[in-house]
Amino acid sequence: MSEPDAHSPDSPSLGGENLDGLIRRVDPDRWLSSRFIVDAEVRADVIALYAFDHELARAPRVASNALLGEMRLTWWREALEEIFEGRPVRHHPAAQALAQAVARRGLGREALETLIDARYRELDSTPMTEPELLDWARDTGGMVAQLAAQMLDPATESKMALAGGSAWALGKRLADHPDLRPTFLKVIHAARSASRNLSVAAFPAVAHAALAGRPASNDFARRLRLTIAVARGKI
Repeated sequence: MSEPDAHSPDSPSLGGENLDGLIRRVDPDRWLSSRFIVDAEVRADVIALYAFDHELARAPRVASNALLGEMRLTWWREALEEIFEGRPVRHHPAAQALAQAVARRGLGREALETLIDARYRELDSTPMTEPELLDWARDTGGMVAQLAAQMLDPATESKMALAGGSAWALGKRLADHPDLRPTFLKVIHAARSASRNLSVAAFPAVAHAALAGRPASNDFARRLRLTIAVARGKI
């Protein structure tokens, strides 16, 4: 079935690919950042968060109209209800992995619902104003980065990751919307300052912002840039 119904959206078939492999393929920047997370279980939980965000980001892109996009997002909101109400969680790899991450890391329901809410704006084809764009970046990439920082080090000032994640989200749009560069530059400047307040353990939550808006010529260059950012603790 090419589009979801209200109860069973078409989920991507992973085949023999696990979530880590999926994120490596569809979200290479954040996957590279996650390689600097030493604890394998924590790394898996962060990957689960990225997989959840990936599924939300797909909703506006793959739905043929806004109503079907809303149905996809509703499906994920229902999955969150199952997770937080202690009910059996639907058999989707990202939903199952997110349930484990929530249980182990104490992720808050409100923050995860914010990720869903932010995607509704993408169902509207009207161009975003700068304030709307900043809100969207904060509530997508920014919120994911804040949650990841919280998971990596509960003692760190996780809000300091918001700007880094926001800058990364904006940077992903620059190729198609070069007019966003002035806005992006404002946010990346704030991110460089804020990220200095993150602990060493939490820095991988924003390390990928070092790749934002600065396309590298090859994979080695990207890895090197990211490694330098992590070593210096600076985006």
